[in-house]
Amino acid sequence: MSDPRLADGVIQSGPFSLQTGPMGVRVRVEGIVQGVGFRPFVHGLATGLGLAGRVGNDAHGVFVELEGGRGQIAEFLVRLERDAPPLAAIERVTVTSRTVRADGRFRIVASDPSGASRTLVSPDIATCADCLAELADPADRRYRYPFVNCVNCGPRLTIVRAMPYDRPLTTMAGFAMCDGCLAEYHDPADRRFHAQPICCPSCGPTLRLVAAAGAAGDPLAEAVRVLRRGGVLAVKGLGGYHLSVLASDEGAAAELRRRKRREDKPFAVMVADLAAARRLCEVDEAGAALLTDRARPIVLLPRRPDAPVAGAVAPGSRHLGLMLPYTPLHHLLLADAAAPIVLTSGNRSDEPIAYDDRDALERLGGIADAFLTHDRPIHLRADDSVVRPFRGKGMAVRRSRGHAPRPFTLAREAPRPILGCGAELKNTFCLAKGRHAFVSPHIGDLEDYETFRSYVEGIEHFAALFDVRPEVVAHDLHPEYLSTKHALGLPDVELVAVQHHHAHIAACLADNGEHGRVIGVAFDGLGYGLDGTLWGGEFLLADLVAFERAGHLAPVPMPGGGAAIRQPWRMAAAYLDGEGEALAVARRNEQWWGQVSALARRGGQAAPLTSSAGRLFDAVAALVGVRDAITYEGQAAIELEQLADPAERGGYPAAVSRDGGVLVVAGSDLVRAAAADLAAGAGVPVISARFHNGVSDLIVRCCRMLRDGTGLTTVALSGGVFQNLLLLERTVDRLSGAGFRVLTHSGVPANDGGISLGQVAVAAARDRPGPASL
Repeated sequence: MSDPRLADGVIQSGPFSLQTGPMGVRVRVEGIVQGVGFRPFVHGLATGLGLAGRVGNDAHGVFVELEGGRGQIAEFLVRLERDAPPLAAIERVTVTSRTVRADGRFRIVASDPSGASRTLVSPDIATCADCLAELADPADRRYRYPFVNCVNCGPRLTIVRAMPYDRPLTTMAGFAMCDGCLAEYHDPADRRFHAQPICCPSCGPTLRLVAAAGAAGDPLAEAVRVLRRGGVLAVKGLGGYHLSVLASDEGAAAELRRRKRREDKPFAVMVADLAAARRLCEVDEAGAALLTDRARPIVLLPRRPDAPVAGAVAPGSRHLGLMLPYTPLHHLLLADAAAPIVLTSGNRSDEPIAYDDRDALERLGGIADAFLTHDRPIHLRADDSVVRPFRGKGMAVRRSRGHAPRPFTLAREAPRPILGCGAELKNTFCLAKGRHAFVSPHIGDLEDYETFRSYVEGIEHFAALFDVRPEVVAHDLHPEYLSTKHALGLPDVELVAVQHHHAHIAACLADNGEHGRVIGVAFDGLGYGLDGTLWGGEFLLADLVAFERAGHLAPVPMPGGGAAIRQPWRMAAAYLDGEGEALAVARRNEQWWGQVSALARRGGQAAPLTSSAGRLFDAVAALVGVRDAITYEGQAAIELEQLADPAERGGYPAAVSRDGGVLVVAGSDLVRAAAADLAAGAGVPVISARFHNGVSDLIVRCCRMLRDGTGLTTVALSGGVFQNLLLLERTVDRLSGAGFRVLTHSGVPANDGGISLGQVAVAAARDRPGPASL
């Protein structure tokens, strides 16, 4: 038998030898080992090998004390990692010799909450196959019980109040276990042995329906009647409330949009299984794997032309966001409704998802006709995660339920605890200690007071949960971001300002477990630049410590500032620089076209300069008639991508010049080429494709020029523009074909949801003696 201390470098040990004869050892296991059935697994493993001792939770993870033969202990250590429960993620096993006073038995002992917390918390996990079998079995005592769970599935992060992970420290504390559940909880042979959220119909939680008509006899049956009558149903999930209608009901979907004040942004759709998903979308092997992943994210997939889904569900989109049920309640609701349902966040536009029962009834009372709710409290709100398939894997668009708070491993250990405050839009925060970086669930846009309050509360909760007391706080340069203001208001911390696009590239490096140096291409909507202008089309030479701005799109004015984001036609006017009066975009906006063009030429505070790639996409989208005004961030660019002809290979050229050694790309060349094609009668799909190809070409050209000057051969792509799969696919293909190694995002979004991780990675790399890189 091989020495387990050599197994993948995980097991470390003090002085002891694995020879024959009796001995005692103490084993420390760190990682995601609480809330995943680890103690019952250890109990079964130890007793099966005839070992005595004990196992328990503490603030560090799981401790095991063993007494027995050296051969049996050696076998225990090998199988501890090899056969660990499916939800466990072991990071370190430390073994030391010690005297163990056992009485011949092996026991699970009470948790020790003392000491600094170093253990990890499991994400919420979709209902497992064993629990689903019980849910569907009329002979089982949990038949059709909406809260069935076991050590392998169910709520975790959203019910944890503090560590260690034990029932009294979760929102299940108020539910006393019945005799049946107690027997299962204490039975080493049972799947629910020490399952902290264990419950059944006898001991609760309990489902109920709240409606104007009063309580219903069968909450589920009445909920389905609400849906079939065309009503809006609020459903309490793991991390908050959702709003639901039948996905095929055009009137109900349109009414939900009106009440929710969400004009165009697509709704997610929940389907019962993969077969139902394939009736709505093209689902390849990668898509199927993402849909059935235990995180159960929303997966963006190509919509079938004949999909029986109301137009109001995803207007103007060739894709649908599909997800499978991830709680027993969802499974029952989908089975009884016998149809796909819309399941969108329970909020009004720009507000955080409602998760507190009283708040939900108040905020959603004017939207929902009825509430399908229950009495298990949610401690931490968590929206659904969103992913897109990319090259056989998942690419995060929104990282939340099912993924958070699984930590990222920093390439360079943080010498001191760090808080990364994130950006203003699509905010997350990140707390780091040692090699672990804990990115929060998706928070949202901090422009709303309730969202900002959720942000502050979330930081406090994570800090307590993981025992991270930040000594270093990293923040964006933008002085008006609420995340920046929060950082500046914190006492007794060292502040580290991280430029927005450097944070994007650092996030991509951290997502890939690297530290640089790379050519970083950061294309997004905007970020505050070192020169006080709004950057967003950047070529950086970067590592985790520092960066140089090596190139960018030529700056253009944003006439009206924020108004140019909400009304993309203004960017078309700015890029055309007073020309284009004969174009349709000018005629559609003729009342203001001349004034806005003049404003752009004057510049100044009313028309701040930007190198934003997002604004370039906006200009072309407005030019070709996709959208003159938007109702959600990135809408014009998203719809322009949807219209592109995938077979078109032509591309618009853009001139690249040098200004003091910095590459400057004439984005206006692309806009003028698109305008010329439009005037010549080219169709929008062709123009869109040629524009995308032109952007991809200019990226590759600039990267080649930078490689020639630096010798760098790795390119990192980040920023929200690279959530555009057409652009990303073609850019990666062309860069790879040109001999580059290309880094893209997978674990955190390329958009601003990854900024907090990048800030932490930069702060950790800078927080050490010695000269800075670059």
